[in-house]
Amino acid sequence: MADAVRAAVLVAPGRYEVQAFPRPSLADGALLMQVEMSGICGTDKHTFLGETKQYAGTPAETNTPFPIIQGHENVGVIAEISPRSADRIEFYGRGLAVGDRITMCPDVVCGRCYPCTHVMGYVWCDNSQCYGNSFTSAEPPHLLGGWAEYMYLRPDTFVYKVPSGLSPRVAVLAELMACTASLDKVKEFSSYAMEGFNSGDTVVIIGSGPLGLLHVAKTDMMGAGQIIASDLSPYRLAWARRCGADEVLDVSSTTAEERLEQVRELTAGRGADVVLQHMANTAQSFLEGIEMVKRGGMMVEMGNFVDTGDININVHRHICSKNIRLLGLTNHPSTGYGPALRLLERYADRYPFEEMVTHEFGLDQVETAMRTSMSPYSMKVAVVPGLERDA
Repeated sequence: MADAVRAAVLVAPGRYEVQAFPRPSLADGALLMQVEMSGICGTDKHTFLGETKQYAGTPAETNTPFPIIQGHENVGVIAEISPRSADRIEFYGRGLAVGDRITMCPDVVCGRCYPCTHVMGYVWCDNSQCYGNSFTSAEPPHLLGGWAEYMYLRPDTFVYKVPSGLSPRVAVLAELMACTASLDKVKEFSSYAMEGFNSGDTVVIIGSGPLGLLHVAKTDMMGAGQIIASDLSPYRLAWARRCGADEVLDVSSTTAEERLEQVRELTAGRGADVVLQHMANTAQSFLEGIEMVKRGGMMVEMGNFVDTGDININVHRHICSKNIRLLGLTNHPSTGYGPALRLLERYADRYPFEEMVTHEFGLDQVETAMRTSMSPYSMKVAVVPGLERDA
């Protein structure tokens, strides 16, 4: 293993440099992972554009500490385990060894604050830190993001073995698939009073990027009667149909009023039972989702993870008179990775998971990768450090 480790460093919004770092010494319980693939997330795009505040208004509020190695959707192979940590286990209690393929929850929690001790499964920590978002590369051990040849995984990191049947191209979707636990949360509200998400319901999914597509697929798995997906990109809407969408709404060629009318026509005038505003990172689409949901329906907001600005809401018309159930989610559960990996493996023949990584770039091409991820003609764009190693 080389003593110097190359990484793509975001030194300031919009500016990357490839830098070399010393191979870190491992603390007890730490791992060194050779990165196979790291996905570009919407949060990474916000950071690149200078939108750097996360968890705004909470005890965990942070601003990106430049310089930083991004990348929190990671899959790789264990390259080194501290000799003092031979009994290191993964999240579900299985032993770990050099050569094991793993993925990881990017959120590191303190385990002591009120959310950590009262909210089981979810990483709602007042002191939460996140790989690729919270740790500057200027301080040892430096390699705390996935856009590097090797990544240092702290002893308090939740890691998960990847099933042998999953390639890195599918396993890199594990964090996104864990986010679809939002649908399991909605299912908790189901009742014969037609609240929550019941079998046969109409679900609207606003935004058909990679996260949206996995929600389309999961909604299909869970028994939706009608799935309606929207997006600005006809390319992505075609993907939505491949993942189970029955109807699509092209935002680029329709007005908000026309899309609302389409939803009403498809639901006999009622509106959707559930609207998932997970994937369109605009405040305005939040209001559009509320308009689309039926009286007594449920609206889930998970898309505006960073501060994207304010909107005006008429509390009477948008909330009270419609009797809607409005659910805000800011993260995925650490307990969601096992189910996510199993679903990706079980339904591999039904949905095009293997094809969702449409573009791969090496460390020297990270800015191109980032700009490609913003194109309406891309799906999941991934950084693959091995493209340089193998060259």
